[in-house]
Amino acid sequence: MIELPALPYGEWRNTRDTLHRWLQIVGKVRLALTPLINHWWNVPFYVSARGFTTSAITVGDRTFEIEFDFVDDVLRIQPHGAAARTVELAPRSVADFYAATMAALRAAGIECKIWTTPVEILDDRTPFDHDTAHHAYDKRYVLRFWDSVSRIAGVLTKFRANFIGKCSPVHFFWGSMDLAVTRFSGRRAPPIEGTIMEREGYSHELSSVGWWPGDKRLERAAFYSYASPEPQGFAIASVAPEYAYYYAPLRGFYLDHDDVRRAEDPESVLLAFCESTYEAAAELGNWPRGELEREEHHGELFSSGDHRQRSGADEGLRGMP
Repeated sequence: MIELPALPYGEWRNTRDTLHRWLQIVGKVRLALTPLINHWWNVPFYVSARGFTTSAITVGDRTFEIEFDFVDDVLRIQPHGAAARTVELAPRSVADFYAATMAALRAAGIECKIWTTPVEILDDRTPFDHDTAHHAYDKRYVLRFWDSVSRIAGVLTKFRANFIGKCSPVHFFWGSMDLAVTRFSGRRAPPIEGTIMEREGYSHELSSVGWWPGDKRLERAAFYSYASPEPQGFAIASVAPEYAYYYAPLRGFYLDHDDVRRAEDPESVLLAFCESTYEAAAELGNWPRGELEREEHHGELFSSGDHRQRSGADEGLRGMP
């Protein structure tokens, strides 16, 4: 059972907008220094025990990692075998954070140039190095945000485990500021018009589910699920729980964070939303579900608390080449 904190959009909007831009600065460093992986899977962050991490980035013969440590209020740049460089997470402008982050990278021997214009932001797209308007940082709400993402990531990982077809990691996209996991049918999707990011991201049929803190299009934190391409009848499909709804402006099913938070068993409610919206996409899209979904007894083997089952699995894995 998970417990989710309250995250009222209006109470942390200024901090959210500042943090969003900070996340994009670091995310663009990862984008600039890593090779393209299908669907841009080289660019998201991953949930860590203290915040978000880029995971290891290799440049030439050097490896480093960048982590937002929301516990100790620092951005930590950790080169392999060398001292870490840090940037304080505190009320400071985006321009100041950008300058400090780039200076810390150079001090660590990492040269990187990024496009300084924010992406996937609806209003103020002032370049990072000129943005002095966004400077809020309320740690209370940052910790609530990270706590939500961390707890939800565990549930999405359980949902991911039942699928043996192509599936993304559970990852955090800094562009739209959302946590997501995506399942694929295995078939190419019809070509779409759009940006290079959209064409790469939606090159294959998919069903995606995740969580998002909201923005001006929907000013509340919510879970979402969508299919691309959206099969006929998806918008009127029956999904769980009964208070989930299809939100036409964003073309997907939504489930408000507060409704899940107040549920008797939030984890069960969230898993029901994940499963029912996926099933609607897969059934209406004629996915080959028998080839994509794990047989129940396989799932039991790895999810059971029985030590003997786990030990047997471990022994079997040790014998693999």
